[in-house]
Amino acid sequence: MADTSSITHSTKTSFPGTYLEGDESIVIVDDSKEILLIFGTLLRREGFSVFTAATSAEFYQLLSQKNIALVLLDIDLPDNRGTDILKDISPRHPALSIIMLTGTTDLEVALHCMRQGADDYLTKPVSHDEFKLSVTRVLQKRRLVINNRKYQQQLELSNYRAQFLHQLNLKMNTAYLNSIELNTVLQSILVGITAEEGLQFNRAFLLLFNEEHSELQGKMAIGPPSKAGANQVWGEIKSKNLNLTEILKIVKNSSMQNDSGIQSIVQKLRFPATDSGNVLIKACTERTSIYVEAGQHEGHRISEQLQENLQGNTFIVTPLFPPNKSLGVIIADNFVTSHPITKDDINSLEIFASQASLAIEHSRLDIVMQNKINELEAVTQELEKSKDLLIDAERYSALGLMSAQLAHAIRNPITTIGGIARLLVKNSAEEKTRKFLDMIIRESSRIEATLDTLFNFVGEDKPDKSCQPLYPLILKSIRLFYSAMKKQSIRYKLNLPEPDPEPFIDIRFIRQMLLHLIRNGIEAMPNGGDLVITCTKGDAEIRITIEDSGPGMGASDIDRASDPFFTTKTYGTGMGLTLVEKIVADHQGYFSLKHSQRGGLIATAVLPTTP
Repeated sequence: MADTSSITHSTKTSFPGTYLEGDESIVIVDDSKEILLIFGTLLRREGFSVFTAATSAEFYQLLSQKNIALVLLDIDLPDNRGTDILKDISPRHPALSIIMLTGTTDLEVALHCMRQGADDYLTKPVSHDEFKLSVTRVLQKRRLVINNRKYQQQLELSNYRAQFLHQLNLKMNTAYLNSIELNTVLQSILVGITAEEGLQFNRAFLLLFNEEHSELQGKMAIGPPSKAGANQVWGEIKSKNLNLTEILKIVKNSSMQNDSGIQSIVQKLRFPATDSGNVLIKACTERTSIYVEAGQHEGHRISEQLQENLQGNTFIVTPLFPPNKSLGVIIADNFVTSHPITKDDINSLEIFASQASLAIEHSRLDIVMQNKINELEAVTQELEKSKDLLIDAERYSALGLMSAQLAHAIRNPITTIGGIARLLVKNSAEEKTRKFLDMIIRESSRIEATLDTLFNFVGEDKPDKSCQPLYPLILKSIRLFYSAMKKQSIRYKLNLPEPDPEPFIDIRFIRQMLLHLIRNGIEAMPNGGDLVITCTKGDAEIRITIEDSGPGMGASDIDRASDPFFTTKTYGTGMGLTLVEKIVADHQGYFSLKHSQRGGLIATAVLPTTP
């Protein structure tokens, strides 16, 4: 039995709070009941949680069940040697500190134990001061090692985050993002928020406002049961030290976004932008992160519907906003682990949110720029192909209408003149008079033939109709006036719901109709305004409306707008509208003009859907 007479009592210290955390404990392994009792009593008086074992089997059982920080291990046990146990547990439990206890003073044994991983070596009998000093020194060393390991991990984590964010910044500042690249970047940001080497949140949800900024809609999410997948992706990033391009490739090829569980949740997250009481809308409005804990924020109860949709009541909401307007929010929580969300977590989330904001804003700028480029290219091509179309349309309108009026106005007098000449020639006996009357008859006949030819020209060009898509005609027509609308500060909007209708039409004539109506609308707004083209399809007809926000016309002028050669300052010569009316009538439809609630006019052409 070991001599314990030199061990004395001591006052209670703050050892546990200084060197141990949570449920960490100390195990004494010795076949001497006296040693177990005395050492255990001393350590418990100091405030430590202590367990004892008399055999190696008991010790291994405790090691598997308890969170052990320090083991006091006797070198000689009845069922195993302490040196063999030391050799076994030291490499497998690097956070476990070990003090060897022995009754021998053999220096070689002590050195062997230290080489095998022991932190200290005590020879029994042990004085109180020596025992306290050894335990203090070993626990202090262990705490320093653990803290150093944590600091190292934090430095590595900060380095990974900084590298990731730096590469994101470079991508944001050197290139615009198309929609595919944007989704990949946003998903990689969510991976960073949820990954073990990232912010370590359990789940992350991205919600964005729609184009009209009328509704906040869930777009994508990462979380259980795919959290392990996110950790796997980030683990690969860490192990291979990948750059952003390689990171985006891994994320793009991963299947995390296909997790039906988390996606079913994010699809339910839809909130009107006008709901100022909603915590998500409030975060966007105030441009600040909001921490919801146990369903409350600053004493205010959070919507039960939101908690039900998220299936949780503790989360952080961080807004996404570039300089112009709010884009949406990121919601993050610890749904599985229930770990508290710290101030550092919120600060780090805001950094990731700022990158998401940049990515979205750059993508939207890219979309706007690309649309402008495509629009300008289309306008240029269309103008090149159709540079004479407007002139030809007006020329045809003028020529046709003038011909129709001339044929009608001249035919009657000429017919009368010819008839009288024929009657006179029969009753005249004078040769010279008959000669002049014959000349009148011949010339009037020539004029009548010319009028017949002119009239046939006006009426012969009938529509050659077939089922054709309507939207391309509208798009091509509006592009011809791109420069004019820009010059006059006119905004245009197309309401063309899918599918594209295919009425029974002649493309040439319907194109002329659209050109006249669009031009009239633009001429009605010399100081700028809005031009709205809408197409609606019914069961038996297709309705095309072109609405301007100009000053409009008087009621009497509207009634006369399609009369030949009627003119006002707003609607030009009137011949264009006459042609429009004729084209629509030739297609078995009808045309109308009426006042708009916005002050301008609405031109409506209704075409049948079937022959």
